[in-house]
Amino acid sequence: MSSDLEFISRRSPVVCTAGCVASSQPLATNIGLDILKKGGNAADAAVAVAAALNLTEPASTGIGGDCFCLFYEAKTKHIYGINGSGRSPSELNIDLLKQQGFDEATPLPLHHAHTVTVPGAAAAWCDTVSLFGSKKVTLEEILKPSIDLAENGFPVSEISSKLWKDGVSVLKAPNNKHGLELLINGHTPKHGQIFRNPFLAETFKELSSFGKKGFYEGRIAAAIVDVLHYNGSVMTLEDLKCHSTEQVEPISTTYKGVKIWELPPSGQGLTTLVALNIVENFDVTAMHHNSTDYIHVLVEALKLSISDTMWHVADPTQVRVPTQELLSKQYSKRRSALMSLQRADDKCVHGNPFSTGNDTVYFTVVDSEGNACSFINSVYKHFGTGLVPAGCGFALHNRGSGFSLSPSHPNCLSPGKRPFHTIIPALVTDANSDQLLCAFGVTGGFMQPQGHVQVLLNMLEFGMNPQRAVDASRIYVEYSKKDTSWKLFLEDGISQDVAEELRARGHNVEWPVVGHQRAIFGRGQIITIGDWWKSSSVPSSEINSKVRWAGSDPRGDGCALGY
Repeated sequence: MSSDLEFISRRSPVVCTAGCVASSQPLATNIGLDILKKGGNAADAAVAVAAALNLTEPASTGIGGDCFCLFYEAKTKHIYGINGSGRSPSELNIDLLKQQGFDEATPLPLHHAHTVTVPGAAAAWCDTVSLFGSKKVTLEEILKPSIDLAENGFPVSEISSKLWKDGVSVLKAPNNKHGLELLINGHTPKHGQIFRNPFLAETFKELSSFGKKGFYEGRIAAAIVDVLHYNGSVMTLEDLKCHSTEQVEPISTTYKGVKIWELPPSGQGLTTLVALNIVENFDVTAMHHNSTDYIHVLVEALKLSISDTMWHVADPTQVRVPTQELLSKQYSKRRSALMSLQRADDKCVHGNPFSTGNDTVYFTVVDSEGNACSFINSVYKHFGTGLVPAGCGFALHNRGSGFSLSPSHPNCLSPGKRPFHTIIPALVTDANSDQLLCAFGVTGGFMQPQGHVQVLLNMLEFGMNPQRAVDASRIYVEYSKKDTSWKLFLEDGISQDVAEELRARGHNVEWPVVGHQRAIFGRGQIITIGDWWKSSSVPSSEINSKVRWAGSDPRGDGCALGY
């Protein structure tokens, strides 16, 4: 059989010539396509998908959380960024937490009300439509499909049902007065069971009618503050009213003829770019995909980039973040020189760039004009805090758990500050022509930059199509502050011989990771413009920009669809 016909991927990539949507829920993907067919563009459809996912996958995402967005404007080839994350309450500070018994040694419990920063998603949805939308569809039209679905009900998908069940304890917690709003008779919905959320429908109707004020002022804002105060938070109505989305300049690096775009801090997109800069110093193609040498180089590069960003990434409006210094190719070359090709490094030590020597949804949309929206939305850990404002139909996130409580740390908690954020969307363009090549992302907390690197290299270095690139077995590197050591997780599909050889090099290996435990490797979505990944040469103007190729992660419930 010809190698071109060998069945390698779990499913073939979607190919189409007009609009294309890839998300973790088929119902949400379809809603996005419908908005495109009504004349909406990629930004309009992305917000429609975000709303639908709030309904179909509430353990992972929602209007009670934050979101980030990269928008590629085909006409100008310009890339815009939105930081849709919220800030800490104006009355929350380290001294107050110390009085309550919390400090660096005794951090806040993950579900404590103090971990709720102002939810930024609602404002960012409105601003995405206002700034980048087609103006051919209104916010009301964009949200209406999800409102209808919420009122009429939908069958719950398999993985969403499991995530619901995994997070049920926070919904049923005694301090959560309204958590039962997200359950059916006190139970999580089973796979295939119809779930309705009339409260969320009302929330979306208020956002449709009144825009951002419908969320950050009035009934919804009062309900948010009420449930938070009941649980000890110092969030105020003024904190909500003063919230604003921030337009930001995306950051980028080049890798073998392409330019990879991420959002700047307070997000961790920098980790992806620094890791790619380090990997670029090695001939990874010659090492072969998921070989011992390849995984070793990847792991050591990720350790260095994660160590840097765990220290340096913080809210740039409050502290100096050395973004450009960390992106320097010279700096990455110095960092790569620290790597041994035969032995794992177990330290987590950030570099000095000034020296001269679990639970998120990602989705992507490309419209018929070639505009692209790379979008990620999250409530963080399994329903976030799980706290549900009365009559609102959504849970509040716990992104404030991303703060450090060490006064000397750049990411230390202070009033009105954004925490270190894990959620990151990505885009890829031709480094010479600025032509869009790819819109992609991978969910999963600290897995996200690791997923970005692996999926991108699967295409750039090993010629995988978009579906195969997200299918391929992944690795995940995790640092334990408690044990002061790194652990390496290898997904089923990576050979036992490779696992044993990595152990011999000093890696603390967990292998094989199978079944639902594979969730730690995240869930990716990807749409490419043309089949540039088929060639190892630099992408050129000969790419057929009319054809979209898309893939959706088999670790999720979703799919890619086009027309």
